[in-house]
Amino acid sequence: MSTPNTPAGRRVGRPRAQERPAGGPEPRDEVLSVAAELFTVHGYTATSTRAIAERAGLRQASLYHYFDGKEAILAELLEGTVSPSLEVARGLLSRTEAAPEARLWALCHSDAALLCGGPHNLGALYLLPEVRTDRFAVFHRVRSELKSCYKELLAATSPGAELGAEELGLRADLLFGLTESVILLRRAEPARDPEALATATADAALRVAGVPQRSLARLRREGRELLAARD
Repeated sequence: MSTPNTPAGRRVGRPRAQERPAGGPEPRDEVLSVAAELFTVHGYTATSTRAIAERAGLRQASLYHYFDGKEAILAELLEGTVSPSLEVARGLLSRTEAAPEARLWALCHSDAALLCGGPHNLGALYLLPEVRTDRFAVFHRVRSELKSCYKELLAATSPGAELGAEELGLRADLLFGLTESVILLRRAEPARDPEALATATADAALRVAGVPQRSLARLRREGRELLAARD
């Protein structure tokens, strides 16, 4: 039976702890935003669902209308640090008319910019012991697929084509790790310019890939053009 004055099948929200101004963020988005801040500033273990709900202006019971618990909130936040980069990677893989070195630069830049450009350093939560559980399987699957895209682009480059399978895998691991190292750099120096850091990371990634220094300026320009074409 549907709730009176409510269309059948529509989920009914619980009352808020306090009224919100019209045009503000949706409650679900606000929970994610608040949790991102609390997890990164105070720590995941030290943050309770009650604290998240109160900060978001909700009753604790209302939070469970949107998420089934703290792990679900963390899982969605972490997936948001890799899913956009995977979308970029898939698009770059399809751009076979462009130099693979330029596409690899674009991927490294875009991925690093995502990791170091948001309001909170969510990548710092990757090493939480809780993230090793099955609850975070989607995050790990997407991250693994993203890493495979790095490897595929590297294999398409001139230096990568000359590598054996084992060396290619190791070099791809290094590229992926180099890009994600912006998480640690940001934690050490939060005021670093995200664009400068992303550019330096992408440049360094091509050097790790074996691209000669003399080619960097051209490939950087082509990589930027690829990213601009997505906007």
